[in-house]
Amino acid sequence: MAKYNPYENMLNTLDEAAQKLGLTRNDYEVIRHPERELSVSIPVQMDDGHIEVFNGYRTQHSTIMGAAKGGIRFHPDADENEVRALAAWMTIKNSIAHLPYGGGKGGIKVDPKKLSKRELERLTRGFVRKIAPIIGVDTDVPAPDVNTNPQIMAWIVDEFSTLKGVWSPGVVTGKPLEVGGSLGRNEATGRGCMFTLKSYLEKKGKKMSDVTIAVQGFGNVGSVGALLMHREGCKIVAIGDVHGSIYNENGIDVEKAYEYANTHGRSLEGYEEPGMTVIDNKELLLLDVDVLYLAALENQINGDNMKDVKAKLLLEGANGPTTNEADLYFYDKGIDILPDVLTNGGGVVTSYYEWVQNKEGLYWTEEEVNDRLEKNMKRSFEEVWAMQQEYKVYPRLAAYMVALKRLVAASKLRGFNG
Repeated sequence: MAKYNPYENMLNTLDEAAQKLGLTRNDYEVIRHPERELSVSIPVQMDDGHIEVFNGYRTQHSTIMGAAKGGIRFHPDADENEVRALAAWMTIKNSIAHLPYGGGKGGIKVDPKKLSKRELERLTRGFVRKIAPIIGVDTDVPAPDVNTNPQIMAWIVDEFSTLKGVWSPGVVTGKPLEVGGSLGRNEATGRGCMFTLKSYLEKKGKKMSDVTIAVQGFGNVGSVGALLMHREGCKIVAIGDVHGSIYNENGIDVEKAYEYANTHGRSLEGYEEPGMTVIDNKELLLLDVDVLYLAALENQINGDNMKDVKAKLLLEGANGPTTNEADLYFYDKGIDILPDVLTNGGGVVTSYYEWVQNKEGLYWTEEEVNDRLEKNMKRSFEEVWAMQQEYKVYPRLAAYMVALKRLVAASKLRGFNG
C-alpha cells in the first residue's frame, strides 16, 4: 500500500465536495493551500546538561472565517505533512460548528514520556518563543492535542504573556481553571462524541442502551467518551491503548477503568477486572460490535484491514482515523462513519467558549457550558444529516460540503480569491 498522506486524503474529499456542490476550482483553490507554515528548531538544555534540538511546526491553514485555531501535539511522528493535514481538518471542523475561526495546528517531534517535567517545560517555553510572532488572541489560538494537557497550556500562556508584557489568557485554550480555563473543557471532546452518537441513534430509532461499543484509545477523548456513553446506557465491551486491549463480553467496568487510567498516567497497563480477556490491539478493531469508537491516531482503518471490520458504525473521536479508500468501501457496504470533523468538534467548540469567557472576563457554570455544547453539536449534526440526505452522499462528504459551502461564501465576500 502507498504511504498514507493525510493532506492528500483531505484534498481528495475537499475536491469531491466541491464537485457535488457544483463549484469550480477557482471558487475554492485558496482553501486547498495552507496560508502559512512555520518550521522551527528548539534547543533545550536537558537535565544532564547536554543540549538537544527538537523540530517544531505551526501551520495556519486558513483565516477566512477568523483567527487560526487548533491544538499542539507532542509526538515522535509529528511532521510538517501531518500538521498541515490537521490544520486543514480544523478549518473544516470550525466551519461546520459555526465558529468564528479558521484552522491551525502545531506539533513538536518528541516523545514526551522520555522527558522530565523540567525538560518538558523548557521545551514548551522554547517552542512558544519561536512561534510567538505568529500566534495571538485574535490571530492564532492553540489548544491541547495528543500528549499535551492543561499544564502545558499554562506554560504557553505564561511564556507568551511574559514576552508580550501583558496578561493574555485568550492566546490558548484548554488551560487550568486557575489561569482562565473553562469548566467542561477537559471533557468536551468526548462529550461531543457522545452527543453525536446519541443524535445518530435517534435518527435510526435506537437508544444508547441498544448498542455495544469497542473503544480504541483511552486517553482523554477515548476515556471520557467511553465513560459518558456508559453512563447513557451503552455497553462498552472493549477498551485499549498503546499498552494493549481488554475485552469483556458482559461489559467493561468503565468507571473503574477510567479511575485506574487517570491515576496511572493515562495508561491501562496493569489494569485487571473479573471476566476480562487480554486481546491484541489489532483484534479490537475487528470485534463484532455495534460501534467502533476510534479515539487514537490517524490511519487506523485503511485498505489493509477495512474488509475485516465487523462494526456496524464507526465513530471518529481521533482526527483522520479512516482513509478515503475505507470511507468509500464502508459506504458501499451501507456502514456509516460519523466523521471526525463533525464528531470530535466538542473540544474546539468549548475552546471557543473558553476564549469568549477570557475576552469578557465573565465565566459560565459547567451546566451552561455543557448546554451550549449540546445545542451546537446537535445543530451541526442536523445540518450534516440534511446535506447527506439531500445529496445521497456518505457522511464525511456531507460534512465537507456543509463546511465548504460556508468557506467559499466567506472567501468571496472577503476577497480572498485575489
